[in-house]
This record gives sequence, structure tokens and C-alpha cells, in this order.
Amino acid sequence: MPSSPARARPATCLVVMGPSGTGKTTTARLLSQRLGWKFAEADEFHPKANIEKMSAGLPLDDADRAPWLALIRDWISDEAGMGESTVITCSALKRRYRDVLRGAEARVRFVELEADPELVGTRLAARKGHYMPASLLASQYADFQPLEEGEDGVRVSVAQAPEAVAAEALQRLDLGDAAVLRAH
Repeated sequence: MPSSPARARPATCLVVMGPSGTGKTTTARLLSQRLGWKFAEADEFHPKANIEKMSAGLPLDDADRAPWLALIRDWISDEAGMGESTVITCSALKRRYRDVLRGAEARVRFVELEADPELVGTRLAARKGHYMPASLLASQYADFQPLEEGEDGVRVSVAQAPEAVAAEALQRLDLGDAAVLRAH
């Protein structure tokens, strides 16, 4: 009797998470480049109303975030359906938000970027051309629920160079051999 064909590894999505200004985009781009996985910026999935609300200095609530999170989850599933592993930024501030993302048809893993709020405030004050004002940082930290035991992910301090953040994340996720991972 012939053996069944080997199953391909399921696609994986790394969600680089944390409050605004922690370095999600920089870290996610580095991870994407090292792994050879497709990159996406979750800010690009926000509906216009969310961007307008944040631009006005108003924090998003759960109802604002629900359709945004569903779009991200569906993008992860669509890419996984094409055999693509991905890296995406997403604040993923609450466990229930991460639960939505985990509903994707892929293995969803998290890279939580840990940063002192003062450091992040300094970064946000210096950032140009982004709709997220520094005034909303306190609301993000107030909502933030760090990864809990049992969630598939790692916490990495951003009190080091971005390249070191990415290297530590890959090592701690046991994804250190990027050459092997290019094929998932």
C-alpha cells in the first residue's frame, strides 16, 4: 500500500505586536527580510473612519477595531491559502484581539515588543507623517494586555538595536535558520 504524501507545513504568520512606537514596522520588516516571508503593515487595513478618529486624537474602541482585525485575519488566511508565510504588524493590544487573529487559517505566532512608555513617548514625539499622535499612547498602554502563558509567542525588549531585536525573536521562536524557512 503506498504511503500518503507528506503534508506541507502549514503557513505561519508572525504578528509583531505592541503599542504604537515600539518599533513594530522596523522589526517586522527585518523579520520578513530574514525569513523571506511576505510583509504587511496592519495600519493599511484600517478603515478611513479609524484613521480619522485617531488623527483627531481619539482612541479606538473595540467596535472600531473589530472590522480591522477581521480584515487582518482574512488577509493572513488568504496568504496562507496560497502557501505564503507572512509577517504583519498589529498592535494586538488585548488577548481577545489576538484570539481573532488566531482564527486565521495559519499558525499565528506573536512577537511582543516590550518597551518603556517613556522611550516610546520619545519615539512618537520624533515621528513624522503618521496619523497616530503621541497623545494616544497612554490609552494604548491602558488597554495593553501582554502575552499570557499558553499564547504562541515571545516577548522581546526593544532596548537594543533593531537587528538584535529581530535576531532574538527568531532565536526564541526557533526560527533562526532563515535559509531553511524560505520554503516555510
